[in-house]
Amino acid sequence: MWLSQKTAVNGRKAYICNIFNKYANIFYFMKSENWQSEHVKRLHAGCTISAMSQISAHIADLRKSYERAELNEDASNSNPLLQFDQWLQEAVNAQVNEPNAMTVATVSNNLRPSTRIVLIKGYDERGLVWYTNYDSRKGKELAGNPFAALQFHWVELERVVRIEGVVERVSDEESDAYFHSRPLDSRIGAWASPQSQVISGRGVLVANAAKYGAQFLLNPPRPAHWGGFRLVPDRWEFWQGRKSRLHDRLRYEANNGEWFRERLAP
Repeated sequence: MWLSQKTAVNGRKAYICNIFNKYANIFYFMKSENWQSEHVKRLHAGCTISAMSQISAHIADLRKSYERAELNEDASNSNPLLQFDQWLQEAVNAQVNEPNAMTVATVSNNLRPSTRIVLIKGYDERGLVWYTNYDSRKGKELAGNPFAALQFHWVELERVVRIEGVVERVSDEESDAYFHSRPLDSRIGAWASPQSQVISGRGVLVANAAKYGAQFLLNPPRPAHWGGFRLVPDRWEFWQGRKSRLHDRLRYEANNGEWFRERLAP
């Protein structure tokens, strides 16, 4: 009895919310006084929560079967950098959206982790490089704890690459060379944005950009607070989605200058 009553109530609520949402924009754009009533405000809030709950109720049903490729020891490179280079090239060839985008995870002095998306700007035997504001949250966290983790997720190829290691700053010469290769507006932006600091509004950024644009014209120098980081890997993991969630995972760990490869259970 209780369940049937609850179902009936939920059905009536869904019906009311459907009617409300259908005419909500009309009420708003007509500037109707009824729109400002407390009853309507409560109804709007309740229908918004209801809509969110419906999405939440079905999120567990979203799933797919990974069947595009496989990853095995015989077909993978014994050098993880070369394996990464191959996969990145395949992501570029497949026209994956922003194949150079990666997550950077850092940890603060109070052991709170944080992540953000950046773009890789170079890689070789020394490590993987990206550029940022040294005074940003990630910059400060890396100054206090120089270990980080990177992750690439190429959804269309059903692949993930995870990389861990110690982080160091690149040389001033490397930072200068990359900075001066950037578009002018990006170079001005490095001066205009006090990254990770609280600002009163977007107008602050616009005003700063105008200020530094007028000051530096076509030749802004690299700010001292802006430059590159390089993660020196000591651990790589390559993940290839497989059917029935029996994914392929190969991990590479550095040992006395050599890479040791092993398979992990998914």
